[in-house]
Amino acid sequence: MTPVKILSVDDEQDLELLLTQYFRRKIRKGEYEFYFAHNGLEALTTLLKVKDIDIILSDINMPEMDGLTLLTKVNEMSNPALKCIMVSAYGDMGNIRQAMNNGAFDFATKPIDLDDLSVTIEKAIEQINYIKQSQKEHSQLESLKTDLAVAAEIQQAILPRVFPPFPENDDVLDLAALMTPAKDVGGDFYDFFRIDDDHIGLVMADVSGKGIPAAIFMAVSRTLIRTIGLQGYTCDVAMNKANELLCGESVGAMFVTVFYAIYNIRTGQLDYCNAGHNSPYILRANGNVEMMPMSTNCIIGIVEGISYESSTLQLGAGDTLVMYTDGVNEAFNTELEEYGEPRMEQALREVNGRTCREVIDGLLADVRRFTNGAEQSDDITIMAIKRKA
Repeated sequence: MTPVKILSVDDEQDLELLLTQYFRRKIRKGEYEFYFAHNGLEALTTLLKVKDIDIILSDINMPEMDGLTLLTKVNEMSNPALKCIMVSAYGDMGNIRQAMNNGAFDFATKPIDLDDLSVTIEKAIEQINYIKQSQKEHSQLESLKTDLAVAAEIQQAILPRVFPPFPENDDVLDLAALMTPAKDVGGDFYDFFRIDDDHIGLVMADVSGKGIPAAIFMAVSRTLIRTIGLQGYTCDVAMNKANELLCGESVGAMFVTVFYAIYNIRTGQLDYCNAGHNSPYILRANGNVEMMPMSTNCIIGIVEGISYESSTLQLGAGDTLVMYTDGVNEAFNTELEEYGEPRMEQALREVNGRTCREVIDGLLADVRRFTNGAEQSDDITIMAIKRKA
């Protein structure tokens, strides 16, 4: 137990003996630790030497530097956990009132009633402990904020951020993506990677939950799916393997919805497996906007031993595939109305034919207009790929 450090400041020598005798049990037990000074200047010197004084018990009328001046100097230290108890004659109420107005915690009158002083010190200790606990919690919160900021930077860094990602294929391929977490860190992620000269893997996923647990599970999921995908497995086999591995890693019944696709940049063929994720949209070159079929596969990471099925679709020249997480269609405005698929489809019609970046920016801008300043309730992630030729 750390002792409460009390600095007694009084030019009367007898007070030192009186205090040490009255509080002898607490001193022996290590509960109190007393320091003594005989004027304000000596007190300031002691405060410089002993950094963690908790309570100052100061007389008001002293030579060289009086108690009111000392109180002013203590206030300049801006330490809310340092409490001053002022002492003066009973008739000196003017100075006592001034001391209280200047921030003294409490006062005592001479001759000092040591029983009453003991209660006053205990009250001061309660206040000090409360302030110190608050300061500790504040420091922990600031540390957590710093850690979250670093985690957010790390999370963004592990997502592909270089666009265009495949400049050698710019003549046939356009691709863009973004992720905007609802909190400092999120559970959504997108990914894309080259499997071979003709094929690239595409991932759009949403981990259950929010915050740090979701962010950690997101990093694990992204790494596993990418590692499996780079080995060239078909979409269904890749999801089977990812599910088995993530079931072993899942804590607290966390899971992830995934849309995983392998795109042939030469032919425009898209093989895909939708594991419980939102159905992407296809923006056709003729102006039509089509939602892909709903997923019939289970989410990943919660049920072992199940099988996933894949499907195939064809992108024609000028067609764009838009993948997203439910932070888009389930965005709410200040009236608690949901953005919904009809609004999303209309927004996509308005940006059809544009570059992938313009499609994403246009859709996000429409969501922002709808929410009209309402707090973002979920991560928003969008990725678009367009067959240019």
